[in-house]
Amino acid sequence: MSDPRPLVVRDPRFREHVPLRPHPERPERLVAIDRALDACGELLRPLEPREATDEELLGAHDRAYLDAIGACAGTTCQLDPDTYCSPQSVATARLAAGSLVEAALRVASGDATRAFAALRPPGHHAEQDAPMGFCLFNNVAIAARALLERTGIERIAIVDWDVHHGNGTQHAFEAERDVFFASLHQFPFYPGTGALDEQGQEKGLGATLNLPLPAGCGDAEYGLLFDTVLAPVLLAFKPEIILVSAGFDAHERDPLGGMNVTTRGFGLFAERLCAIADETCAGRIVLALEGGYDLEALGESVGEAVRVLARTEPRAEKFPLAGARGTEMASRFREAHARFWPALARRVQA
Repeated sequence: MSDPRPLVVRDPRFREHVPLRPHPERPERLVAIDRALDACGELLRPLEPREATDEELLGAHDRAYLDAIGACAGTTCQLDPDTYCSPQSVATARLAAGSLVEAALRVASGDATRAFAALRPPGHHAEQDAPMGFCLFNNVAIAARALLERTGIERIAIVDWDVHHGNGTQHAFEAERDVFFASLHQFPFYPGTGALDEQGQEKGLGATLNLPLPAGCGDAEYGLLFDTVLAPVLLAFKPEIILVSAGFDAHERDPLGGMNVTTRGFGLFAERLCAIADETCAGRIVLALEGGYDLEALGESVGEAVRVLARTEPRAEKFPLAGARGTEMASRFREAHARFWPALARRVQA
């Protein structure tokens, strides 16, 4: 019988991506996360990190971009107003992307059912040809492409609960039907994408589900959307694995976001997705770190989510009840996506 413990990727080398000046995306984030992971003790199983190959990186980025980023190795530079490169940043970014690929492949192979990757730099803003929003390589997009090309998996769901919309991940797959992308994010907000009517393109129309939330939403509003919009669609899509862009910057104490999710709320997010994974894809789910910039809140929230991954028995805890604003928002989102997902249409008519 295989080891039931979730795989966890962590390594001091992820701290070698060092900002040029005070910056929210800093190595101390992983110090806080390491404390939370240490507290989980033997509940977790370590996975050795590895660098991504060029072939894996080319699954989400073009060759010219790869060459341009490669030329930054060993240097210090500012790539855009938010994104920096220190001497070890390119190697660290390769390590992040490759480690997530390895975690996803191991889960797909049955070596593990669940995994969490504590990566830096994050990835979901990185476009095919450009760095953006603290991100160099799009870790989740690279892992998804590797799964499609190297395993028998044909349907992948990507759920992004970071406070910022995952523009790079959406753009990587929005014209494809077999990679479903869902994002719950503050809107309007950086990076300016993720409007409700962004629902995919060409044969991928309907396989992009954006849930743009106004500032101030917390556990109740998110929970209603998880339970009445996201869950029915995921159950209908029937993914063979779920990848999660797990940003923790929707936390009520985060300095960059404007949301009110609690530490426990992130545990509930993980519980819901684990339950859906149990029902649709033999429990296969992989969480990759994205944002989260209040160090204490980040560590606590990661600890909550990882302890959920480590449970052998599911729980059925409920989100707080949403008020009128949440109910109206959920109804509007169901109506917007119902033409692609009949389960939502049935709920609208109920």
